[in-house]
Amino acid sequence: MQFQGRKFRTEHKYYLHLHDYVSLHHRVSSMLRMDQHSVNGDGYCIRSLYFDGQQDNALHDKNNGVFIREKYRIRTYNGSDSVIFVERKSKFGEFVCKESARISREEYDSILHGDYRCLIGKESLLLKEFYSALEHRGFRPTAIVDYWRAAYVYEFGNVRITFDKKLSAGTNTFDLFDPNLVLEEAIPVPQTILEVKFDSFLPDHIRKLVRPDNQIRSSISKYVICREVNLKHYKE
Repeated sequence: MQFQGRKFRTEHKYYLHLHDYVSLHHRVSSMLRMDQHSVNGDGYCIRSLYFDGQQDNALHDKNNGVFIREKYRIRTYNGSDSVIFVERKSKFGEFVCKESARISREEYDSILHGDYRCLIGKESLLLKEFYSALEHRGFRPTAIVDYWRAAYVYEFGNVRITFDKKLSAGTNTFDLFDPNLVLEEAIPVPQTILEVKFDSFLPDHIRKLVRPDNQIRSSISKYVICREVNLKHYKE
């Protein structure tokens, strides 16, 4: 699907209990190729710093079911600062678009400390708009989201099936690389988040493999879940 010059994919999310996860993961892992970025059988670790406006636009838009919405984040993998991305995830109903642009560790440090000049003059439209969100729309860091992802891919339909586990929220800092970062469990450990993403179609044999009709689709936002963990601490 094309919208405003951007390509959107379909994304469905489900909560899996332990027995459902074990069964489904076994079926998927025996038939599909694991994502090349995986570092072990558990996949890889994703840690993201989310940004929101002064009125918590992204938080309230999600909770209020706003049809069109977007979120900015800085994302890292496996605790390394060698690859750092600024990302924007836009949603149009059940369709999603993810855009990304790389930044350096030095640029990340500057942004974290409120100095956004490193983004001025960037060729990337995403980084230009991220700068505008920070400088003119009052966006600031609001939550660290951390989890392990096992991802499997299928070429036709550009299918991506992911199992996200150990979802945790950072509670004491907004620095992704802080060695003293404290993570708090955000959902019960046995629960896994299943995401099924594809372009224009989901091949029939993949649909039968995943059996999404046997699961209840959920409107899951890792950002909202982890933000609510932080808000709980703030109220306390």
